[in-house]
Amino acid sequence: MKGILRVLTRFLREADILLLSLSLVSAIFGVILISSVVHNLEPRGNEIPVQIGAMVIGFILFVLFSYVDIDIIADKSAFLLVFSALFIMTLYFWGVGLEETGNKAWLRFFGIGIQPAEIVKVTFIIIVGKMIANHKERKTLNSIMPLLQILFVFALLFGLIVGISADLGSALVYVFILAIMLFVGGVKLRWFALAAVIIGAASPLIISNFLTEKQINRIRAPFVPEESIDPGRRDVLWQADQSVNAIKSGGFRGQGLRNGRMTQAGLIPGQKTDFIFSAAGEEFGFIGCILIVALLIAIIIRCVYIGIKSNNSLGLLVCTGIAGMFMSQMFENIGMCLGLLPVIGITLPFYSYGGSSIVTCFAAVGIVSGVKMRPKPARFTTL
Repeated sequence: MKGILRVLTRFLREADILLLSLSLVSAIFGVILISSVVHNLEPRGNEIPVQIGAMVIGFILFVLFSYVDIDIIADKSAFLLVFSALFIMTLYFWGVGLEETGNKAWLRFFGIGIQPAEIVKVTFIIIVGKMIANHKERKTLNSIMPLLQILFVFALLFGLIVGISADLGSALVYVFILAIMLFVGGVKLRWFALAAVIIGAASPLIISNFLTEKQINRIRAPFVPEESIDPGRRDVLWQADQSVNAIKSGGFRGQGLRNGRMTQAGLIPGQKTDFIFSAAGEEFGFIGCILIVALLIAIIIRCVYIGIKSNNSLGLLVCTGIAGMFMSQMFENIGMCLGLLPVIGITLPFYSYGGSSIVTCFAAVGIVSGVKMRPKPARFTTL
């Protein structure tokens, strides 16, 4: 009993309780929104028990990762890469998805869904963080071969996700994570400029050979006049338009919980997952939307702050990678709910329905908390 009390006391004293509190408040708000979205659904599903169960698992993982030394995990980066690749490859054999999205990003067993691309985000951050930190220490990061090695890891996982599951939305988050970690790691701007030129030149080839017509239309939709879209393909705008109308109708204070006309009528497809922000806008108004954004920004800032205070290259890289993961998903999700960015299937961290998403988010902030709990090194070379 005394041992348990000592562990609990240390956790409360050294773990990042502020980060945990921000995450729990966000997740609870998410459960409230999801409960409203599914309130009038028939037959009733098990969304709330699943979401709460995922929160419990996530909390346990937060505690466990708070006690795990990130350096020990990162030392197994080769194993993590093999695991990540094999985990995504399972989708080739057992992946399922929705017919309208055209992807098969889920593994489902006994009614429980697991999304490998969500979970692998965390292992990807650790693998890349370890590689950058090692090359930074050797002062070889801006050489060709180290950068190619890092890009190979990215290309492998990105290619598997897009090639096997066709989940372009999740794959694009990896791009942002990689970019921010390379920038924080100290990669010179000339390499980013070269990458931009190569991507720009290769984009037509990639789009014409690797993206479906439906994906291309979804990407183009927010950036071209509506009248220029083929009438038979304007359905790509409909979901985002419904979301925008719901948010507009909420005004400043919202229509009230379970009183949103469009939310309660089920007029927005995917509202409990990718479009949960529209439910907040309609039922809690501008105030609810600002609260969501403020909580997520606070989580992101806290992750970066802990990384900077860690006085550790790997800790900084992992924390900023996790912050980048949350930031990219927040901007893309809210952007598509406002009709400003393409609808490509990105969850809103801590808020959207989905066990894999919630568990991954809590595991990620648990790793950040673990960085905070580690003893500070005597010497540290600033990145």
